[in-house]
Amino acid sequence: MPRNRLVPGVEVVAVPGRGLAVRTAEGEFLSVRTRRADHSDHMDHADQDALLSLLAGAPSAPPDEELRRVARGFEEAGYLAAPVRPPRWPAARRDVRLLGDPVLTGPLAAQLTALGALPRTAPATAVPAPVASPASPVPPTTIEDLLEGGPAAVVWCLDGPVPDGLWDAADRLPEHGTAWLRCHREGWQAYVEPLAAAPGDVTAAHVRARRLAATPAHRELAAYWSGPRTSGEPVRLTVPAAALLAALLADDLARWATGAPDTAGAVPARRRLRHVDLRTLAVTEHPVLPVPAVAPMPAVVPAPAAVPMSTAVPAPAAVPGPSAVPAPAVVPTPRKGG
Repeated sequence: MPRNRLVPGVEVVAVPGRGLAVRTAEGEFLSVRTRRADHSDHMDHADQDALLSLLAGAPSAPPDEELRRVARGFEEAGYLAAPVRPPRWPAARRDVRLLGDPVLTGPLAAQLTALGALPRTAPATAVPAPVASPASPVPPTTIEDLLEGGPAAVVWCLDGPVPDGLWDAADRLPEHGTAWLRCHREGWQAYVEPLAAAPGDVTAAHVRARRLAATPAHRELAAYWSGPRTSGEPVRLTVPAAALLAALLADDLARWATGAPDTAGAVPARRRLRHVDLRTLAVTEHPVLPVPAVAPMPAVVPAPAAVPMSTAVPAPAAVPGPSAVPAPAVVPTPRKGG
């Protein structure tokens, strides 16, 4: 059989007095049993060593039929696979444009570079800052500005709430074949939104609509986004918090670029909103779906004009019914002896 190895996250351990056990990627332990076991139902040391060498892919003597059978069991369970190289970042998706606050784009650029991408960080002055009041509007950002240079993906990171309309143009990036990823902070809470890579994926507008629909304080949340807001001592992102947000963004982008599959049983990456508590660095995931387009209101058809009385069609004359037939006279019944 070809030289295989245990998949990452799966390990085999020799348990004293219990034989071999498999630690799965989920952290569970499973016992290994063979048909050729001694009276204690455990493999002998020779079989253990041979099986461990086989699972590790080390050169050894050809395995016998029983060891081959056990190895096939590992393979069928998904614990054994041929050695593969980690996927490399494709050249066609290496150009990533970063927008937003340097406290987040800095560590993100470093992580993307280490993964094989070529991030381009826009100057801080080119990115509008969150508005403090409706009197200071956000300069519009057009889709042409965002597509300048033909990036494969655009990532926008804000160290604050998202002003109304700031990401409207960016929500159209998937329609042009450009991936769109973003995150922002609201006080001690940060949100990493799902990556949108194709028409029909979850956009920033969809996330806002879903969040408003999910809270009874939708009026307060909408007012918070629009401003003005009064705050005391500002919240400052710590180095670990910024690194965590950058890592989540970099991982999502790398999985998209390399085509890595979603983890079994987890919320798909392109349908997942992640909430990060910046005080504890706890991450929770929430499924989020696109918001269907609203059907247009039907056109109002004017009521027909009233027909003038002069043109009214007279009602047909009443048809007389048949004459009433008189009831017959009552004939007295003769009495006996009358």
